[in-house]
Amino acid sequence: MLNELIGEGTIVEKGYAVSTGGRRPLMYSLKPDLMYIVSVAMDQLVTRIALLDVHNNYIGEVQSIDLPLAGNSNALHDLGQHLKEFLKQAKVAKNSIIGVGIGMPGFVDVVKGVNHSFLKVEDGTSIISYLESVIKLPVLIDNDSSLVALAEHKLGTAKDRQNVMVLSIGWGIGLGMVLDGALFRGHNGFAGEFSHIPIFMNNKMCSCGKSGCLETETSLVVVAERAVKGLQEGRVSMLQGLSLDDMEATSNAIMEAALKGDRFAIELFSETAYNIGRGVATLIHLLNPELIVLSGRGSLAGKLWMAPIQQAINEHCIPKIAEDTEIRISTFGYQAEIIGAAALVMEHYDTLSLAKSKMAGDHQVV
Repeated sequence: MLNELIGEGTIVEKGYAVSTGGRRPLMYSLKPDLMYIVSVAMDQLVTRIALLDVHNNYIGEVQSIDLPLAGNSNALHDLGQHLKEFLKQAKVAKNSIIGVGIGMPGFVDVVKGVNHSFLKVEDGTSIISYLESVIKLPVLIDNDSSLVALAEHKLGTAKDRQNVMVLSIGWGIGLGMVLDGALFRGHNGFAGEFSHIPIFMNNKMCSCGKSGCLETETSLVVVAERAVKGLQEGRVSMLQGLSLDDMEATSNAIMEAALKGDRFAIELFSETAYNIGRGVATLIHLLNPELIVLSGRGSLAGKLWMAPIQQAINEHCIPKIAEDTEIRISTFGYQAEIIGAAALVMEHYDTLSLAKSKMAGDHQVV
């Protein structure tokens, strides 16, 4: 069978594996350019579109688009047009693309293909059916935090682990849960709304409409707001000219300054990390995970998160419950959602292949 697949150009030899005793075994893998995946990573402000091969190598540049979701009735239409243009400019044949995987924030119903928070469809159809009608390729959607966890569990820091909490640090604090070796979604697929644990008595309004949520003291938006306010009050820092009009550039500048040792920037992350740690202490008490992975956009700040989070765990956790829980920084960082969206497509390869055949008018199952 392997020889036949090699002859077809489907599989290639990868050389010899390390011997475990006896003759060294040969390794094989799918040919990288056998097929491709369009991967879309969305957050509340920025959408990234990438083309990947089956080895998760990027083909061409990742396209980054300013696409705010909150209160934007044109967001779905704009997404469709950006995807259409991206496919037109792609340097691979469209029939070699398996499908499109999309990670997005909000309450995502993966069965019905709708998002109850953003990207509303006016005529009652689903996000999936709308986009498929625009780009003529099969589409899958999922919650962004779930896809970050999928990436970490299948290919990243949480690989081969059984009970893991994956925190996606960004404009909110997402949570993907791996329990007993499988992604846990809850009854309706809405499990993991870590951002909205009511943990503070700060009378701050959260994006969910409640007050005092974890997000109100821990998101990168809060870090940016505190940075701008501190500079206005005369704090000494290498940070200059920050603006809340460009949240992405501002958060990146603060992370860069902190990694260079800027005292004010480090203080901002330390305070935020401690508050995240208070929430993590609750997770440890409830779920007793073996590993907590810090992933997503904010994880680029690296080890700056570690000590304050551990301090909060030391203060708020029962030592016996927390003693075997490890905290690690993702090796994927900001790329985790893109990799997760690609993994989502590969996990549904058979279904998408059938859907693609039907779109092409070929109803024969091969």
